[in-house]
Amino acid sequence: MTLELIPLCTATVSLAETINVSSTFLIGEVTGIRLEGERLHASMKGHAAADWLRVSPEGYGTLDVKVTVETDDGAVIHATYTGRLQFDTMTVYATPLFHTGDERYAWLNRIQAVAKGTFTPEGTLIYEMYELR
Repeated sequence: MTLELIPLCTATVSLAETINVSSTFLIGEVTGIRLEGERLHASMKGHAAADWLRVSPEGYGTLDVKVTVETDDGAVIHATYTGRLQFDTMTVYATPLFHTGDERYAWLNRIQAVAKGTFTPEGTLIYEMYELR
């Protein structure tokens, strides 16, 4: 069996200063997101978006992210993803799932995406996102 990686988009994520709840639990509020790809162009809708990050003493974090975006042509899409943040390299590995009621983007409801993200020196998180086939 072979897996294909079909390019989905580049996601550029802006984050607020981290809220440190405890030594093992952080909240990273998402202040903006832009998705740019051949099939998907969207920006964050509303303000309810964050990563509820569990921190492991072994040097990684477990992601729990929820965000809503609106496409440039008006479709609303909710995305959730889990994954890992490797603190030694500040690399993020994620598995996004999407939900929308807009028929133009119903194909997103059926796919499994994967993403790898890195931080810029300014603190912006940039993901390269792919559809798995």
